[in-house]
Amino acid sequence: MTDDAYLVLLDGPAGAWGVPPAAVGELACMGTPAVQGWLDAQGVTSSSPRLRLLPPEETSALPEGAERLPVPLGDEELSRLRHRAAPQDVSRLEEELLAYRSSADGRQALLARAAAAGVPAHRIAELSGEDLATIKASTS
Repeated sequence: MTDDAYLVLLDGPAGAWGVPPAAVGELACMGTPAVQGWLDAQGVTSSSPRLRLLPPEETSALPEGAERLPVPLGDEELSRLRHRAAPQDVSRLEEELLAYRSSADGRQALLARAAAAGVPAHRIAELSGEDLATIKASTS
């Protein structure tokens, strides 16, 4: 697994992988010469429906031969990407996990629900502000 997200240009239906970069909000990498040069070489713009952005943990699922470009994202950008790439029910749980930081009631239940819904432990820790070891211990 790489630490970089990837811009990917897909030939077929784009709905199966990642999200459109515009859905993540403003991304610093989109204005860089490397990204602009890659887009120009592919003959597309940043608003192309074929262009998708994938978080690092999803890049192994890309089809062989897909045109791709690694792009570094800041922590906030990566968090927004992961939130947009998550299934809708997981996205709602992620919003609750973000609110968790200021909550005192129902913390254990929320952690358990998030784990049961398939939110990875590292993502629960990132969103809730809890230590990863604590998350793993409380959800196992």
